Amino acid sequence: MTHLIEPQRKADVLMEALPYLQRFKGSIFVVKMGGAFMESEEARSRVASDIVFLATVGIHVVVVHGGGKAINRALEGTGIVPEFRNGLRVTCARTVEIVSQTLDSEVNSDLCNLLKAKGGNPFGLAGQKTMVCDRIVEDEEGKPLDIGFVGMVKHVDTRQILDALEQGKTPVLSPTAVDDHGQVHNINADVAASNVAMALHARRLVYLCDVPGLLSDPEDHESLISTLFPDQIHGMKKSGVISSGMAPKVDSAVKALESGVRRVHFVDGRMPHSMLLEIFTDRGIGTEIVTR
Repeated sequence: MTHLIEPQRKADVLMEALPYLQRFKGSIFVVKMGGAFMESEEARSRVASDIVFLATVGIHVVVVHGGGKAINRALEGTGIVPEFRNGLRVTCARTVEIVSQTLDSEVNSDLCNLLKAKGGNPFGLAGQKTMVCDRIVEDEEGKPLDIGFVGMVKHVDTRQILDALEQGKTPVLSPTAVDDHGQVHNINADVAASNVAMALHARRLVYLCDVPGLLSDPEDHESLISTLFPDQIHGMKKSGVISSGMAPKVDSAVKALESGVRRVHFVDGRMPHSMLLEIFTDRGIGTEIVTR
């Protein structure tokens, strides 16, 4: 009978997933891909398989991607040294051209090709075709901030995204936007994903990260926080538990929750099938932020 143990275990996993599959069928999930894990072809390929799985079982998936490492490589080829202020990329006129080319064409096309290779039906879409922004001119404390063509999303036109979903496609968006004058701006990908999720009234927003989730001790990957509530976040920022690199994700998560997204998940994009384990199992393996 020992030869039946492994098949039985697999069947048990499928049965555990069944109520989640039934519950989420027809829902919209926004998945943000970004970070160092995207540099691994193996990790990107696994995530692409997971996204195709979600779409195959009837979940409407919208992907928003970053591409910071690819942008840095493109800038180095032109002699421009990457510069960041307040966690945001300083984006001059030449830099924004390179950002747009890299994100809207190269990274976007690469992800679409990966999804096609896995049997998916992607629809590549430059963010600037759907998102309108205002230029960021001050920091969170209201102090002047000059970082060039970096924007904060003020409107998402969801028509092309929803049309693609209606046709059974998986929209793949880059984090660029235009202002009211048509000037292209760079957008923080975490912020872009949150705004897309809010505009679509998504049921779930999933951030794929380079860490297991939110950690109570950033140096200890065993200190995973499974569930977090918005009223805990301020204290965690003050204590340094939520670092400057994670803060935009967390802030965007709270805004999404306030706008009706039911749950936001932070999961390790490097871990095989982490997104499926988080969504379709009782315990999950990352961090979820939910309202009380």
